[in-house]
Amino acid sequence: MVGMTQEARAKDAVAALKQTLAVMASVRRDGLWTRIDASGLVPGDLVKLALGAVAPADIKLVAGSVLVDQSMLTGESLPVDRKPGELTYAGAMIRQGEATGIVVATGARTYFGKTASLVQDAHGVSGEQRAVLAVVRDLALVNGVVVLAMLSYAHAIGRTFDETVPLLLTALLASIPVALPSTFTLAAALSARRLVRGAVLPTRLAAINEAATMSLLCSDKTGTLTQNALSIQSVVGFDGAAEDAVLAAAAAASSEGGDPVDQVIIDAARARRVTVPVPRHFEPFDPARKYAEAQLADGVLLRKGALGALISVPLSAEQKKARKHLTEAGCRVLAVTRTNATTTVLLGLLGLADPPRDDAANLITALHDLGVRVVMVTGDAPETAAVIAKAVGITGGVCESAELETLSAPDDYGVFGGVFPEQKFRLVKLFQGEGHVVGMCGDGTNDAPALRQAQMGIAVSTATDVAKAAAGLVLTSPGLAGILDAMREGRAAFQRIRTYTLTMVVRKIALVLYLALGLVITGHAVLTPLLMVLLLIINDFLTMAITTDRALPSSHLRYWRIGRIIGAGGMYGLATLGYATLMLQVGRGFWHLPLAQIRTLSFLTLMLAIQASVYVIREERWFWLSAPSIWLGCATVATVAFSLLVAGFGILMAPLSWNILSIIIISAFVFALLLGSLKITVALVERQILEPESEW
Repeated sequence: MVGMTQEARAKDAVAALKQTLAVMASVRRDGLWTRIDASGLVPGDLVKLALGAVAPADIKLVAGSVLVDQSMLTGESLPVDRKPGELTYAGAMIRQGEATGIVVATGARTYFGKTASLVQDAHGVSGEQRAVLAVVRDLALVNGVVVLAMLSYAHAIGRTFDETVPLLLTALLASIPVALPSTFTLAAALSARRLVRGAVLPTRLAAINEAATMSLLCSDKTGTLTQNALSIQSVVGFDGAAEDAVLAAAAAASSEGGDPVDQVIIDAARARRVTVPVPRHFEPFDPARKYAEAQLADGVLLRKGALGALISVPLSAEQKKARKHLTEAGCRVLAVTRTNATTTVLLGLLGLADPPRDDAANLITALHDLGVRVVMVTGDAPETAAVIAKAVGITGGVCESAELETLSAPDDYGVFGGVFPEQKFRLVKLFQGEGHVVGMCGDGTNDAPALRQAQMGIAVSTATDVAKAAAGLVLTSPGLAGILDAMREGRAAFQRIRTYTLTMVVRKIALVLYLALGLVITGHAVLTPLLMVLLLIINDFLTMAITTDRALPSSHLRYWRIGRIIGAGGMYGLATLGYATLMLQVGRGFWHLPLAQIRTLSFLTLMLAIQASVYVIREERWFWLSAPSIWLGCATVATVAFSLLVAGFGILMAPLSWNILSIIIISAFVFALLLGSLKITVALVERQILEPESEW
């Protein structure tokens, strides 16, 4: 119920973030152009694409040409030209031009639709699920053998069926980790509430636990590591042309409010206070000829566009060097020319790029310090991706789209460029196959399948609705600092859950073995089913307050090392068993208590021993060096007070004298000191023989 409530609230918040867009299509039916809902289109329809429209389906152009923005679909940061014979994907925005085309795919068969289908198929098994199953499996194996041995022994010493059934029920209650899944959920829910106060909205609680164990982050480029906003990075003038003169000519061949590139150039000219000549005639950018043109009053033509479309003569050494420099810097290169009569002069080059976010480099460094490797996975060109990766501090080789089909060692690369949605999805699975706990950060529809497949999918604040719905974490404010917040909170939650899990293993092992040893020593069950249920309620559930405990996030990766948890739990469990057995022998041999009071003694001894183990295990140093949370402290006080009262007044059990109760309390303090000494000794030995990376 906790998990369902928290995730339902998160889904409501995601729904509030969504902006509904009803896509309409201009289609030719029965010889007439009409507007219909995009869902009514079928393959073969002739549709019209105009400025500002959203492509309603996958369309093959037959006439005209358009400039389309499909960054949210493919990850390309710049608009792309589409001319007759080429495809325009559903969901792409028409930035310039007009065209008609034939619908070739609709719905789930479109590029967009295939992405949505991948989201439905994607599913990553969380480390939390594996941890719970592994703990339950190992406890079932160990405790199952002990329970069978107990039943065999009870039968061998002649116990009747009526006596054996309570023994079996008590042993089963002692074996089952009732509160383990609830504790995982509660710890994540409390962490989610803390994150929501900041800039992170968890939509799946498991993602918080995965944040602690994440070892690799696959990040998109456009809008995630970059600003998703073009800017002029460099202006180069030739043959004495000043930068301002080049920029003025380019601005003259641009139109206000048209092509995004035009707007960038005009804004740059205004920022530099450049005087822009007013053209007598203007021809906007045409994807077919690949340039825009402005004619001045004196007949001079100023053009801006693709270098190959404007200059037919070989470039000089200076011009080649400038072009190479801009290309290597990851810029889109635009040429600016001036034509007098029949003479065309290359005034200069403009280098446009989508710059990195201001916080991107610091984020990569911080993640590296936390032990997380970052790789870039983008649909943009590998050359551009490599430049951005270098700028933000991502290291490793560059892998192109074609290489992904046969890729078997993804760890060798730091940049994956030109990647399609299916390949992003496959790449996440490849990294998971290498043993990584994968986080995927993205904003576009093309990122959605990988966001769903990754153990921790992260959608940035500008993400599409599809990406937000697929992700486990949604950043609700600009920037990527929320990722670090999620990791720190996840690692703190991991520490709390590990403490509870280890404590639970200790108590389950100690309880079952104590029941078996008590049967051998006394010939009877030393706990009744009623006392075992009471022990479960005041320990298993009240110690869930550990999920509120103070915990510092670790500076290194966290791993679910179930074997070591079971091993440590066994060691502490045997120590607890030794203490409880000693008190049992004192009760029989020194105090000469009858069976009913032996059961009360067993109940109180085990309860205090389990409480002591909680405080010893929760702190890596001596247990008195850090104070527990208010909730954990109150839970302990309430548990101990309740247990002493019911044992002292004989409620639900045979009463013990207050002198005996006082001795039991003192013995529990001594046991806590001895258990703490054992923990410190073992930790010192481990530091001598184990590497730091193999810590809990």
